Amino acid sequence: MAAGGAEEQRRRPGRLSALSVYRRAAGAGRLERRRRGTPLPAGGKRAKARPRRGGAGSGGPEPEAPPQPPPVAAAAPSRVERAKAPAGSPEAKRQGGPAESPGGPRPAGEGGGGVVGLLRRLERVEDSRQRAAELFRWLVAPVAPGEFLGRHWERAPLLVRRGDPGYYAGLFSTADFDAALRGGEVHFGTHLDVTSYAEGEHFGSMAGANTYLTPPGTQGFAPHYDDIEAFVLQLEGKKHWRVYSPRTDAEVLPQFSSANLTQAELGKPVLETVLEAGDLLYFPRGFIHQGDCLPDAHSLHITVSSYQRNSWGDLLEKLLPAALQMAMEEDVEYRQGLPMDYLRYMGVTNSDAVDARRTAFVEKVQSLLKKLVDYAPIDAAVDQRAKSFLHDCLPPVLMQSEKAQSVYGFPARWQDGGPRDVDILITKDTEVRLLRHGIVRLCNEEAGVMLYYTTENSRVYHKEEPKFLEIDPEYTDSIEFLLSSYPNHVSVDTLPCETLEDKISLATLLFEKGILTTKKPLVQV
Repeated sequence: MAAGGAEEQRRRPGRLSALSVYRRAAGAGRLERRRRGTPLPAGGKRAKARPRRGGAGSGGPEPEAPPQPPPVAAAAPSRVERAKAPAGSPEAKRQGGPAESPGGPRPAGEGGGGVVGLLRRLERVEDSRQRAAELFRWLVAPVAPGEFLGRHWERAPLLVRRGDPGYYAGLFSTADFDAALRGGEVHFGTHLDVTSYAEGEHFGSMAGANTYLTPPGTQGFAPHYDDIEAFVLQLEGKKHWRVYSPRTDAEVLPQFSSANLTQAELGKPVLETVLEAGDLLYFPRGFIHQGDCLPDAHSLHITVSSYQRNSWGDLLEKLLPAALQMAMEEDVEYRQGLPMDYLRYMGVTNSDAVDARRTAFVEKVQSLLKKLVDYAPIDAAVDQRAKSFLHDCLPPVLMQSEKAQSVYGFPARWQDGGPRDVDILITKDTEVRLLRHGIVRLCNEEAGVMLYYTTENSRVYHKEEPKFLEIDPEYTDSIEFLLSSYPNHVSVDTLPCETLEDKISLATLLFEKGILTTKKPLVQV
């Protein structure tokens, strides 16, 4: 999309549909949308976990995080691993010859069938954790996940040349994009942006996915670094990329994205390549990057992002204030007054003074900070981050078998000219399990025990407040039992509730919310 076209639209009053922008500017610039962090709203929707019949939720795709990498204090020196770099390519010349594929032979079925073949394989996997691991393995193949996490994650870029234009077939295409613009409710500035860059002198944790369409001979963004781990999946055409190492220690794994940079600020790239359909490019947060289209081809790629504000520092940012509050409530030492004369010998003005009172003051502060660890509610802070993550998630996309064994297999029936809810008959012998791993989280909060869940989330990011149930304390053991039993089914009678009525009531409520599925489809009444 052309920059001039975008500027012209911004000057005009009223809201334009994306289709009108697309039609006016197609072929002269780049269409891109950069994801930025958004504060989490407070509050939520509460429902008591008590007997209730009927009702259903709705479902859609669930992002699942890749396997956790080991923590990294600082980025390692930039290195590039590539699979089958063609002789004569810029990277092959720079390395003195074609690189060997680090991943070995490609698994059967990976070279054909595209995304459809992948989904068929995932359909046969019962445990959603294994599905997530298989999806991640497919994403970085032929590089092994362990090798990727050990050598590249948060450390160095990775380029995978697959020589397989159909690897991502079925994921997304320019035709799909055109159909969405023509047939969907897409608004410029909300669902779609137009950007252009002309040189004068762009992931547990929430995962995002943005689609970028770039016409030939154009560049959408100025050079910059981001605050996310980025996986670039080249779907169509080709695109020229340059990636640069962080320039200073402060830019290694940064908290925030950079402003636009000039070419003069960049230095020499550590990786320069042309991505073609089927290829993958990964670079950690803090690595400066820029991509531009060659004159003879357009580009369509998806950038999958993760690990935004998901560092140890981000956890401590929430944990330390809570620890200090608990310490002040429980330990009189934190409530004792400061020395009356401390302003006389403390402060920058007195920092060079040799004074025993200064030494004692600093030692006291260090002692209080060290003892603060004992008051840190680490698990509660992690639960709060998990709660926020569940709010970020899309609702789960269900396979056909899951639909048949969940509440989504219970459509309302029509009777006497109107809809009639179907009664859900769960008995003590009904075998149930969680729909997916990681779709619920128990949190102990001031107002009580809350069960946060993703199955009724909006498909629009944070359009609604977090979804949760207030759980009576006697039900928490049963929730934990269901969590620890996954992916195995358990009979309702084995839930550790006091009475059979409570067991059936809890199972029915969780089934109605889409949280539980049954081993066999229930009979509709």
